[in-house]
Amino acid sequence: MAIVLFILAALQFTHIMDFMIIMPLGDEFMRLFNITPKEFSILVSSYTFTAGTASFTSAFFIDRFDRKKALIFVNTGFFIGTALCGLADTFPLLLGARVVTGMFGGLINSLLFTIVGDAFPIDKRSGAMGVITASFSVAAVLGVPSGLYLANLYGWQFPFFVMAALGAIVLVFVIKFIPNMTSHLEGINVKRSPLELLKILLAKRNQQLALIFMLLLVLGQFMVIPFIAPFMIRNVGFTSEEIPLIYLVGGGLTIFTGPLIGKLADKYGRKQIFLIMAVLSIIPLYVLTNLQTVPLYMALAVNGLFYVCISGRMIPSNALMTSVVLPENRGGFMSLSSSFQQIGAGIASLVAGIVVYIAADGTLHNYQYVGYLGIATTIIAILISLKLTTLEGSK
Repeated sequence: MAIVLFILAALQFTHIMDFMIIMPLGDEFMRLFNITPKEFSILVSSYTFTAGTASFTSAFFIDRFDRKKALIFVNTGFFIGTALCGLADTFPLLLGARVVTGMFGGLINSLLFTIVGDAFPIDKRSGAMGVITASFSVAAVLGVPSGLYLANLYGWQFPFFVMAALGAIVLVFVIKFIPNMTSHLEGINVKRSPLELLKILLAKRNQQLALIFMLLLVLGQFMVIPFIAPFMIRNVGFTSEEIPLIYLVGGGLTIFTGPLIGKLADKYGRKQIFLIMAVLSIIPLYVLTNLQTVPLYMALAVNGLFYVCISGRMIPSNALMTSVVLPENRGGFMSLSSSFQQIGAGIASLVAGIVVYIAADGTLHNYQYVGYLGIATTIIAILISLKLTTLEGSK
């Protein structure tokens, strides 16, 4: 299963890279297209809202297909959408391209976690989640800095062409090495209406709480993430050339902490490790959004802690989500979960865009308030996690 896990991680890398590259280019987009923070937040949320809508729609039929065939289809659409982003030369065209990319990107996310749930036993699942999450770190360490470097050399469109090419290469590996996955198709020949399927997927209060739980986690972090780079430049004193260091340090740390946290969750329990990481994440949520002009090393340390804690709480929570539903309904449920996460990210970005504004002196104001909102949603998510029960495993 090592090759399968590697390919899934590579898919996650291209998906995360495509989503992340928009963030550090935020200040450039606001200048280049003469847009406000609110309009930039719309650019970010256009991807996530479309991804959420696509994931929600796919919940009604995704379990009727071979996982491999579904993955081939959505990955093809994803790298085509990424290429369209590179071809865009106006804000409306870029916005439209992000909509197309988000449509398929959201499906990739839900399919990846569904395949992990199908292919790995519960006592190995958090470790597998940790490896896939580490691809986020690789995207941060290698992808974002190199993408920004290429953008500085050849223009902001160039990284999207590179990512589209990588997506096409990974697709070849999917076709060649990912096995057909059809065991979940046994016994689901009875056709059901979308409303009936939705009732099945949301039949239990436990599953409803699980979806709200994930929504709150995403709200808490994506109100902060989109404006990290602009805030560091305008308020903390970073130069544009220093922004890649944020992703280099944060991603470098999580390359090591991600798999470690996954193994700890398998050993000591997903809930226990989630609780520890979620409580710890409150610290950087507060400090980061209240940061003043400080030495570079101090700002990088705060950002590093933020990425470690945020990724660390998502690893056990994603593993937890795969175990609150039966395998035959897992694809649909994970699509709903992905939908809640993507829509939550879109709402969070829009809220941040409304709260944060550029003052007359060029600095960002009110960033600390999105931090407070992030802390509040984290606390509520912690309380909900205590009420969740699993159908697989005892931890």
